[in-house]
Amino acid sequence: MPAPSGAPAAVTPGLASRVAPLVVADVGGTFARVALAELQPGQPPRLSGLRRYQCAAYPSLAAILADFIGAAGQPLDTAVVAIAGLLEGDDLVNTNLPWPVSVQATQAAAGLRSLTLINDFEAVAYAIPHVQADTLVALNGHPDAAASPWPALVLGPGTGLGAALRFQGGEQPVLASEAGHAALTAGNALELEILARMQQRWAHVDQERILSGSGLMNLYPCLCEMRGRAPRWRSTEEVIAAAHAGEDALAVETLEVFSAWLGSLAGDLAVTFGARSVYLVGGIPPRIAHFLHAGGFQARFLAKGVMARVLAQVPVWRVEHGELGMLGAAVWHAARHERAVA
Repeated sequence: MPAPSGAPAAVTPGLASRVAPLVVADVGGTFARVALAELQPGQPPRLSGLRRYQCAAYPSLAAILADFIGAAGQPLDTAVVAIAGLLEGDDLVNTNLPWPVSVQATQAAAGLRSLTLINDFEAVAYAIPHVQADTLVALNGHPDAAASPWPALVLGPGTGLGAALRFQGGEQPVLASEAGHAALTAGNALELEILARMQQRWAHVDQERILSGSGLMNLYPCLCEMRGRAPRWRSTEEVIAAAHAGEDALAVETLEVFSAWLGSLAGDLAVTFGARSVYLVGGIPPRIAHFLHAGGFQARFLAKGVMARVLAQVPVWRVEHGELGMLGAAVWHAARHERAVA
């Protein structure tokens, strides 16, 4: 299926020779998804044997990788892991994982010859050129996009909040970021009051204090307190379910505020980086799709003054694809392999 206007056409890694199968993983704060990736010349990466692990049920990342390799039934000595956080030397800086991660220790404990950790949203951004049209849902109709969708902004709330920029090509086609830890900003009186209350609890209120799965459970009780109501729900899942059922006005307001605030951030980042397309990914957007499509997201996305006319030409897509992190890890590995043998 051809990509719709504004979406990059699917391409395949430019491999000259077959690459040995490898383990690819997408590790978030709650779940790790692991698969076998096969890379063939002229073909897109093929993923198979997908398994999902609950991170807290395992003592380490190495234990998850070793379990997958042990069940694979073939020798595997290379792994690329898309994981939230920032590498500082050998150690991963991440506040959402249930255990620390050292590259060397993980590689040794999992019995791997080669282990690479890449930022989870860097991996997702690598996968964007491979996204098929039937996995894209437009949030703002089908605006007349620019001739080129690059650079593309990839943004997604899940356990945390990630963002990356994808360029058309070059030696470094992806710019990863830690945008989730940048300071949260308010765009109206309600958000100002919410932010003020958050600042009473935390010295630094970053984006993912609100714009993430855990952030929803900061936002909901805050709104309850502001409205003089006791919270009824104790988890993100309960708040989302209550909002969809229409049985709690404050749950509905929580998702409306969340969606609008996310739209404002998407617009800010699109303006900052000159993005010509935006892709919403992560675990939260599919679960609140009704609210994202209701209009608050797009209204705040466009509310950027003189830049509104420019942003009106930027397509915003919600990506319905559960394997982007693993696919991107495979694409990243293919690109590095091709560069190494060139």
